[in-house]
Formats: sequence, structure tokens, C-alpha cells
Amino acid sequence: MNAAPGSVPALTDALRDVGYLADRGLATTIHVALTLDRPVLLEGEVGVGKTEVAKALAQVLGRRLIRLQCYEGIDAHQALYEWDYARQMLAIRALSEHQLTADGSVDALFGPAFLQERPLLDAVRTGAGAVLLVDEVDRADDEFEAFLLELLSDFQITIPEIGTIVAESPPLVVLTSNRTRELHDALKRRCLYHWVGFPTAERELEIVRVRAPGVAVALAEAAVAAVHRLREMDLAKPPGVAETIDWVQTLEVVGAGSLEPDLVADTLGAVVKDRDDLEQVRDDLGWVASGA
Repeated sequence: MNAAPGSVPALTDALRDVGYLADRGLATTIHVALTLDRPVLLEGEVGVGKTEVAKALAQVLGRRLIRLQCYEGIDAHQALYEWDYARQMLAIRALSEHQLTADGSVDALFGPAFLQERPLLDAVRTGAGAVLLVDEVDRADDEFEAFLLELLSDFQITIPEIGTIVAESPPLVVLTSNRTRELHDALKRRCLYHWVGFPTAERELEIVRVRAPGVAVALAEAAVAAVHRLREMDLAKPPGVAETIDWVQTLEVVGAGSLEPDLVADTLGAVVKDRDDLEQVRDDLGWVASGA
């Protein structure tokens, strides 16, 4: 595990070294979170790099990335732990009736050997050696959000058959949300909050050149300008930075030297990911290309 960079500029430089360009506001939020052992809640549009923050921090800090992908219907046990019932049944079959009743083998069936750790239990046990990414927390329901709030308050988990497991020191926790629903104020109060918006054209060009260094500067500039034009359109799913990078790399693969209309039409699927949006953009393709 590496020591955390001691200042905002040092953290910014360290993140850049692993390919993530953080603005001063984001770097400041993360620096404070590391200093005060506070979770970070990152909200923003899809594809602006929220998940990548946690991945980059794991590299910078030399910690293990533990990811909990939230989804509709996720419950506490799916995020914490489960018992390996198949192995337990095999163990029962291997034991005689006398063994089951006489030597505590039934209790042993609910011991560590049969416990399957899920991300949250793994993070509590790993503690400061982990970066816990709770991705798309807005997709989970209110009950799970309340459970998560309790966990973030004390970083301990009680397993009835084993006891209470307490983190010696908390992991760095990064929660992300695409705002498909509003999160409760109690969770937001527990976290340091930062909104990750679409970058300026200059910043996005810098990001593209870091993530796709082999692409010609002129092509990257034209693609970034075109993506910013797309974001001004009334699209259901405006392209994020991830789509910009995908598109630039796609254009390079097909040998594009500029945003020629035919190549734009052929490669739009790398940057526009909705059928209705795709039809709308293609109908206005001359405008998008000329605007780039």
C-alpha cells in the first residue's frame, strides 16, 4: 500500500500518471476524503469518468479495488455474504449422525470455511488496504440505501453464526450515481459530494490525448468538437467522455484523417448509443460534420 499524496497538486499529478485527469475540485474532494476517512459520492452524467476515479485511486494508493455493482433488487446478503449451501450439503453427507450431534460439526458448517464473501464484507475485512467502489448506487432501492448508510457509519458487520467483524481502519469508499433517482439526504450527509460534469472542449481534448496518445491531434480536435455539438442536440443519451475516446480510437482504426461524412456515418455507433438518437444525428449529419 502506498502513502497517499500529501497535497492536492501531488494527488492531481499522481492521478495523471495513471491516466486520469482530475480537475482541482475533484482532486480536492478526494484529498479531503483520504485525510478525514470520509466516503465520496460522485454524481454526474453517464460516461464522465466517475467509475474510473476509483480505479485510478486504487492504482495510485496501491490498494485493492473492490467493486459492488448495484442493481434493482440487490439486497444486503448479496452485497455482504452468502453461505455455500452446496458445500455444506456435501459436508453433511460425509458426516455420520453421531458426528453431527456429538462434536459440534453442525456449528462448523456455519464457519469461515463455508462463508462466501461478497464485496462489502471483503472491504470491511481488508480495511485501509482497499478502495471500495459502490457503483450506480441510485439503481438500488431505499432499503438497501439505508443499510449502506449504516455500514458506512461504523464499518462493521454482524454475522449471527460467527460474530461481529470490524474494520481496523476504513477503506476508501467511492459511491457513484447517475441520478436515475434522488438519493436520500442522510446518505449525502455521510459523504463528501462532488458533481462530475462534462469537461470543457480543451479538457476533453487533453483527456483524449492521454487515453489515446497515438491519434493525430487534428483528428482528436475534430472529434471532440463534434461530440460537443452532439451534446447540444436534444439527445436521449448525450455521449460521455468514454464515448469520445471510443470514437477517436474507432476513427483511427478505420484510417480516418478527418471527419469525412461517410466515415462519420459508418462510425457513429461508437459515440451514439441510442437508436432514435442515431437516426436524429444521421438526419443532421452534414451539420454535425461541418460543425466539427
